[in-house]
Amino acid sequence: MQGHLRKMRVKLDKPVQYELLLSDQAIPLNPVIGKSIKLTYTGKIFCVHCGRSTKKSFNQGYCYPCFISLAQCDMCIMKPETCHYAAGTCREPAWGEAFCMQTHYVYLANSTGIKVGITRENQIPTRWIDQGAVQALPIFKVQSRYISGLVEVAIAKHISDKTSWQQMLKNNVETLDLVAKRDELMATCKTELADITQRFGAQAIECLPDEQSVDIHYPVNRYPDKVKSFNLDTNPEVSGILEGIKGQYLLLDTGVINLRKYSGYELEFSALDKVDELLR
Repeated sequence: MQGHLRKMRVKLDKPVQYELLLSDQAIPLNPVIGKSIKLTYTGKIFCVHCGRSTKKSFNQGYCYPCFISLAQCDMCIMKPETCHYAAGTCREPAWGEAFCMQTHYVYLANSTGIKVGITRENQIPTRWIDQGAVQALPIFKVQSRYISGLVEVAIAKHISDKTSWQQMLKNNVETLDLVAKRDELMATCKTELADITQRFGAQAIECLPDEQSVDIHYPVNRYPDKVKSFNLDTNPEVSGILEGIKGQYLLLDTGVINLRKYSGYELEFSALDKVDELLR
């Protein structure tokens, strides 16, 4: 089976269900765990936005013209507190209105320890799963991406806003009381949150005191003791026994690969069982 790679489709279940997306084909991966698989990069890359052929991928799947012109590739997507829509310099104001000027959630997650993050409402729980979180808890509902970024920055002064992907893949993580941590952070950040509310109005930030922590379980038979990462640009063939899946990583007995990094790459996929049998 061959096609242009997209990040894996996920569904919250016990364990999380994964599908490998190659162009318009969706391959269930959970049934393949414990079996030998092979991924082969054909040498072709196609932009995930416009579909044009490109020699190099930018920002996980874009050609260079799209990378420098699309609002979804701007730095403010990674750092929403730098949003410049109000200054009239947004690359695509209509896109910004549709994707950034909508409800966002600030959350706590536990991937390799406590961290804070933000996501759109329709990306819950996908965002948590993609990060490899084993626990997650929404703590604020906010009016826009910009405001969620300001809240995240205030909280990130006290806890991390990053994940160690190597430790996440080793599953070096302890269960935490996210509800207690939420209450602690609300008290600690009371002044900063009050300043944001005063600036944007009482409706800008809604606390979520009744939310409960969500536990996330991944389909993994064995976690790696040492993390060896594959690079399709230098080694176009990845093969081995699929030991499990966590975040957007395939965990093989021969190493790990972040499939999201290679969005737009044309890949051939094969497994010990016939792929058409997996699709029945």
